[in-house]
Amino acid sequence: MRLAHRLRALADAIGRLGVGTGLLYALATVISRASRGRVRILRYHFVAQPLSPPAQPASRVNSTVIRRVGPDDPLVAQFPRPQNVIANRFRMGAVCIAAERDGKFVGFLWIKEARYPEDEVRCLYVLEPSDVAVWDFDVHVEPAYRLSRTFARLWDSANEWMHERDYRWTISRISAFNRESLAAHRRLGIRRIGTATFLRVGTAQLALLDRAPFVHASWRDAQAPMLRLRPPRDGQARYNAQQYAIFKKDR
Repeated sequence: MRLAHRLRALADAIGRLGVGTGLLYALATVISRASRGRVRILRYHFVAQPLSPPAQPASRVNSTVIRRVGPDDPLVAQFPRPQNVIANRFRMGAVCIAAERDGKFVGFLWIKEARYPEDEVRCLYVLEPSDVAVWDFDVHVEPAYRLSRTFARLWDSANEWMHERDYRWTISRISAFNRESLAAHRRLGIRRIGTATFLRVGTAQLALLDRAPFVHASWRDAQAPMLRLRPPRDGQARYNAQQYAIFKKDR
């Protein structure tokens, strides 16, 4: 019975993700469970999204306030992330755009210019050229507001901030094992610009990259590989805020 269940799970993974990624996902699941999380396999796709035209100001009154917040803002204490993580983001110069309603946290998204140190594995993403694209990450909306326009308004505010600085693209990563994000990515026409696979065994890491340095082994944080990411030079993708919200969820 257990073997039959595992075979069905493997067949499902292959059906959803394709043979190569499906087999890797099944292997990653087995290894993680057997090692109690000490050994992990992660695969990321890097994608580029062109900025949409600036949004028109909302014509109706909305009690949800969208604004940029800094490290000393009282709203930061309500963020659903460890405070040391939030403090580190501000220290490295990340920009936080948050939503609040009646003084309560509703959602946020983060933007980092030029370069971004990955928070799940050991890797530094460098955006080239640095004046064309930014890295966006950790888009979150509280469950009670996920059917509202909160995400769209957060993204409109971020979009305006980026347009003011003449950026044209945002770059981010999604898990190659996340079917929902991959499906939304295909519908949107967002452009895939790279792939990386990481094997973590305790503090040791092996990175398999689709560009230089191609293969990288490390044992401590100071040894992170540098991955240079460049947005596409031709074409534009469709932009749809509601589908993009699905794409960003649980990447």
